[in-house]
Amino acid sequence: MVNRQTLKDDLIAGITGAIVVLPQGVAFAMIAGMPPVYGLYTAIVTPIIAALFGSSWHLISGPTTAISLVVFAAVSSFAEPGSDEFVQLAFVLTFLAGAFQLGLGLARLGIVTNFVSHTVVIGFTAGAAILIATSQLKHVLGITIPQGEGFLYVWRDIILGIPDTNLYVLGVGLGTLIIAVLMRRVSKKLPHLLIAMILGSILAILLGGEGRGIRFVGKMPAQLPPFDVPNLSAGNIYKLAMNAFAVALLGLIEAVAIGRAIATKTHQRIDGNQEFIGQGLSNLVGSFFSCYAGSGSFTRSGVNHTAGARTPMSAIFAALILAVFLLLVAPLAAYLPMPAMGGVILLVAYNLIDFHHIRGIVKASWKEILVLGVTFFSTLFLELEFAIYVGVLLSLMFYLQRTSQPHVAILAPDPKDPNRHFTNISRKTLTECPQLKIVRIDGSLYYGAVDHVANFLQEVSENHPQRYVLIVANGVNFIDITGAEFLVQEAHRWRSRGGGLFIVGLKIVAQDVLAAGSYRDEIGADHFFVTKREAIAAIYERLDADVCARCEARIFKECEARQG
Repeated sequence: MVNRQTLKDDLIAGITGAIVVLPQGVAFAMIAGMPPVYGLYTAIVTPIIAALFGSSWHLISGPTTAISLVVFAAVSSFAEPGSDEFVQLAFVLTFLAGAFQLGLGLARLGIVTNFVSHTVVIGFTAGAAILIATSQLKHVLGITIPQGEGFLYVWRDIILGIPDTNLYVLGVGLGTLIIAVLMRRVSKKLPHLLIAMILGSILAILLGGEGRGIRFVGKMPAQLPPFDVPNLSAGNIYKLAMNAFAVALLGLIEAVAIGRAIATKTHQRIDGNQEFIGQGLSNLVGSFFSCYAGSGSFTRSGVNHTAGARTPMSAIFAALILAVFLLLVAPLAAYLPMPAMGGVILLVAYNLIDFHHIRGIVKASWKEILVLGVTFFSTLFLELEFAIYVGVLLSLMFYLQRTSQPHVAILAPDPKDPNRHFTNISRKTLTECPQLKIVRIDGSLYYGAVDHVANFLQEVSENHPQRYVLIVANGVNFIDITGAEFLVQEAHRWRSRGGGLFIVGLKIVAQDVLAAGSYRDEIGADHFFVTKREAIAAIYERLDADVCARCEARIFKECEARQG
C-alpha cells in the first residue's frame, strides 16, 4: 500500500497527529495519576508497535481517557498517585494487560468483536464524539471545570460558566475551527487541521497570548522513553492481575470499535485477531519503555483519518515526529494554544458522528433504533466499556428473540404456475391436499427455536385432518441435538396418527448432525428428499388411494395422472 503519494499524505497526517497528541499526552497522564512525561512516552512507543502489528489503516494507539481512568482506579489503591511505586505498578499493570491481549489474539478469540454490531459501533462513536466535544468546551470557552465530573455535571458547569467566558479564548477556539472548515472546503488535499492550528497559534499571539488568559501547551521535556524493566514480582502480579484483565478488555473493545467505526468510512475490513495481537504487543513492549497502558484513541484516530492518512505509516510518522519535537523543537510547543487545540478537536468530534448511517438505522427498524439509543446514552452516562456491553447484550437479546421464533408457513402448489411452485397460503388463497400438510421452516432448529416450531406443528395436527406432513427445510441452516430430538419426536407422533413426517431440501451440514446421532435412521432415511418433485412423488404413493379417488382438489400432477 505504501508509495510516494501515500508517504506524503501520511507524513502530513503524522505531523498533525504529533501536534494534537502533545497536550493530550500530558492531560491523560495526569488523569492516570502518572507524571506528565509518561503520557508522551506512551504516545511515542505504543502507536509504532500497534501500527506495525495491527490491522487498521487509521487506528492510532496511545494514552486514552478511559484507559487512563481505569489505570488510576486500579493502581491508586496500592500506591500514592505520582509516586515512584505508583509508576512501577502501572508498568506491571501494562505488561499484564498486554499479555492478556496477546494471548486472546493468539488464541484467535478476536471473534468476540463480531458481537459488537454495526449499530452499536455507530451509537458508541456518536456518544464518544459528544463526550470528546464536551471535554474541549472548557478550553474553547476559557472556563474552569473540575476534573472527574459526570456528563451532566460537566454541562451544568459549562452553562453556569458561560457568563465567565473569556472572549479572547473563544475567539482563538472558534477562529481555529472556522479556518479548518474553510481550508477543508477550499481543497480536501490541504492539511486543513495543521494549517488551522498554525494560524490559530498566530491569532492567539496577536490577541495577546497569556496576558489575555489564553493558555498554551508549554515546554515539553527533551528526553526519549527510557528502558525500564517492570517489577514482575509474584506479589505485584497477584494484586494487579484482575485489574489488568479489565484494562485489557476495555482496551480491545476501544481499539476494535474505533477501528471498525473508521472502517465504515474507508470500507476496510478489520481483523479482530490481528488487532488483539497488535494491541497486546504494543502494551507489552511499551511496559519496558516507561509506557502505561494504551489503546486506540477516538480523537487521534479521527484526526488521522480526517487529515488524509492512507496507511499505518501515519501512526509511525506521528510517533517519530513527536520524539523529534521532544528532542529538538520542544520549546515551540509553548506557542500552541489550548483553545486552538479545542477548536480542532470539536471539528474532529463532529466528523466522528456518522449521520448517514444513523438516518439509515432510524429507517430500518425500531429495534435498531433502540440499540442505537441505548448505546449512545450509555456512552454518555456510564463507563465506556459498559456502554459497549449494554449495546452488545441488547443486540444479542433481539437476535435471540428473532432466531427463537423462526418463520413457519403453510404451503400449497399454485395451479396457475406452470411448475406449480409452493406458495404461502397466507398470501394467496390456494387449495390444500386433504392428506398432506406442507410446512416451510425459515430458521435454524436449535434449542431456542424448537418450542416455537413444536407449537406450530401441534396446532396443525390438532386443527387439520392431514396425517402426513412435509417439512420444506431449505431455510434450515443448522440443527442441534435438541432440534434433532424434536424431529424424531414429531416423526413418531405423525406416525402414530397413521401417517408420517418427511423432510425435503435439508442442507448436508444439518443432515450430518442427524446422521451422526442416528436420528436420521429413527426418522427414516427414505423420508428425506433433495427436491420437492421427488418428495411429492414418493409421498403420493403412501397416501390413501380411496381418499384420492374421492378428492376434488387434484393439486399435484400425480393426482391428474391417477385420475387419467
